[in-house]
Amino acid sequence: MTEQDVLRLDAEDPLAPLRARFAVPEGVTYLDGNSLGPPLHTARAAMDAVIAEQWGADLIASWNTHDWIGLPQRVGARIAPLVGGAADEVIVSDSVSVNLFKLIAAVCLARPHRRTILTEPGNFPTDLYIAQGVAGMLADRKVRTEPAEAIIDAIDHDTALVLLTHVHYKSGRRHDMAAIAAAAHAKGTLVLWDLSHSAGAVAIDLAGCQADLAVGCGYKFFNGGPGAPGFLYVARRLQGELQSPLAGWMGHAAPFDFDDGYRPAEGMQRFLCGTPPILAMAALDHALSVFDGIDMGLVEHKALALGDMFLELVEVQCGAFGFDLASPRERHGRGAHISFAHPQAYAICQALIARRVVGDFRAPDLLRMGFAPLTTRFIDVWRTVGILHDVMATGAWADPIFAIRQKVT
Repeated sequence: MTEQDVLRLDAEDPLAPLRARFAVPEGVTYLDGNSLGPPLHTARAAMDAVIAEQWGADLIASWNTHDWIGLPQRVGARIAPLVGGAADEVIVSDSVSVNLFKLIAAVCLARPHRRTILTEPGNFPTDLYIAQGVAGMLADRKVRTEPAEAIIDAIDHDTALVLLTHVHYKSGRRHDMAAIAAAAHAKGTLVLWDLSHSAGAVAIDLAGCQADLAVGCGYKFFNGGPGAPGFLYVARRLQGELQSPLAGWMGHAAPFDFDDGYRPAEGMQRFLCGTPPILAMAALDHALSVFDGIDMGLVEHKALALGDMFLELVEVQCGAFGFDLASPRERHGRGAHISFAHPQAYAICQALIARRVVGDFRAPDLLRMGFAPLTTRFIDVWRTVGILHDVMATGAWADPIFAIRQKVT
């Protein structure tokens, strides 16, 4: 493979024109869109319009005149086709952590005779912590962890919920959503998927896989901005059975009747809680416009092709430097990021950032590179590996400044 071959791949890439819509700083190779996506060039103008023309001009009337009150449903409907759900099965609200609490607790309360929440060790910490918190609040509930390959066999008639991250945040390993759903349903168990590292980067078919529940975030591959709201998916068949434990006023059947007693709304509205953060919702809504009309199959194909190239080049050019692949080698077994383990991964990551190649580090020893298909070019991967080789060959990573741990790693 030559640089000209790589440039030809970019020239033939049907998604390539979309990169021009994003504000990626000149000279920066950004391979961390799986942690925080970049903004669209038009994001500032869109937010200025919401502030000046809606909030600034119509003030509180904007809840009606600009339908602020309907933003959670509208933005959810925009996400729905990107994850294989129907418009009335997805709503945007709160953070991933809060949404996890709502759905885990809702299942536990609806299935009091089942005591176990089943997950895997090494799942994303907030998923484990929220599950542990729910179990601690309810009598006789427990969180059980089993290795990923043993999850299906571990599901039994005491399992209320299987809680898994679709694409693992460290390794990038992808679970077989359909197989796990089928095994769980055979035991009368529900499955809750965290889509934070897959939504917007790989093709997801929640309905086709008979998925029950899902959550995901808006600030990674959806590019909604730091702290962008998350989303919930509840299959239509379960919406009447499950009730949110956070009975906030926006989840009430008639919030502006101001009743003293709570009556849950129909459908997904019951999973709302407090007042929607309108500016954050509007930013996410605008960011999602870049996905209009996109074939998620093409998005996944590019993500996997970028990953294949990175994996091959690292092993060919940097194989002598002690990197060990920590992600699945088989492309359909992973999502849109790849991790290599190295004892000096943190310092290596910082040395790359100093050369304007932005990836990230995950403790204790992983160098993780993300391939957001709408913004990452094949030439970015080619150049990154060349710079990585130079950092290792020259020992540049050993500069003591690169070993200083920052608060956010």
